[in-house]
Amino acid sequence: MNRALWIALSAAFAIGLWQAIVSLTGVPHFILPAPLAVLNTLIESRELIAEHALVTMTEVVLGLIAGSALGFATALHLMSSPTARRLLMPVMVFSQSVPVFALAPVLTLWLGYGIWSKIVMTILIIYFPVTSNFLDGLQRTEPGYLDLARSMQARPREVMWRIRVPAALPAFGSGLKLAAVYAPIGAVIGEWVGASNGLGYLMLLANGRMKIDLMFAALFVLAVFTIAIHSLVSLLAAWLARRATGAAAS
Repeated sequence: MNRALWIALSAAFAIGLWQAIVSLTGVPHFILPAPLAVLNTLIESRELIAEHALVTMTEVVLGLIAGSALGFATALHLMSSPTARRLLMPVMVFSQSVPVFALAPVLTLWLGYGIWSKIVMTILIIYFPVTSNFLDGLQRTEPGYLDLARSMQARPREVMWRIRVPAALPAFGSGLKLAAVYAPIGAVIGEWVGASNGLGYLMLLANGRMKIDLMFAALFVLAVFTIAIHSLVSLLAAWLARRATGAAAS
């Protein structure tokens, strides 16, 4: 049974459980609307939801690309410079101890209510997973390859780009898969703190007006988008792993 069928079965099970909870408990619709009510709202408000979804998707994609590129470059620099690794790694670890909710108001104050504060928030939330995973892969290069490179008097740059980087591509792919899940979180948190559009803003607006079905519809769209971008990044990670295998064989 392929992956798509399992996803469909899982979704059907979740929706069935959701409907059963609503039917058996009699919970008010303003607390937990039925799946059919959410579907109707999704259809009726599709233009409004699509408008806000486009903003959030733009924030997520741009933040994911920029954060992944920055993490890739940082890991290379830390691997090339032991001094930089000793100086910067504690700072990077410390930055992860600061709650993202505490940073969001500061970024909004500095960058305004537009798209850039959300992109920076997305970059901050995915930067460490990408950097740490890729750096770990660079450090775990097969010792036999490194011994062979030293015996052939390879230069450090050649060792980095011909041996370490290809061998670390699967680790980089793992970091990208984590980033694909975390990126929407960063964008939505930024929208919750201060925004005039986006799915996070729409959910807050719907919640404040007791339109819980609209809030669930926006949440559903966000979840589907997250699953889609994670699936695309997983394909990219699989391709990187195949490249690493081919590089090792050659």
